[in-house]
Amino acid sequence: MKIIKLSGRESSVVRAIDFSTGTLGSDLFERTKIELDELTALVNGLMDAGFLESTPPCERLTEPLLMTTLIEVNPGYAHELKGALYLRP
Repeated sequence: MKIIKLSGRESSVVRAIDFSTGTLGSDLFERTKIELDELTALVNGLMDAGFLESTPPCERLTEPLLMTTLIEVNPGYAHELKGALYLRP
């Protein structure tokens, strides 16, 4: 099992995503209140690490593309991410 450590902003992004259905980037932007350029960089970083996926699939999101893309938690990391968010301080 991989131990995941997230920064505060990364935790905010992952917490804002619905683990069962995913969340549109525009909703993620509204829920987190993080500036769009920074949010895009955070989502891209979490996707690079394999923790998040996008629908439609793409390697890198741009700011306009983020707003219309469904962001989902990678099911392979869901348990570990929940642990990183809620079980450990």
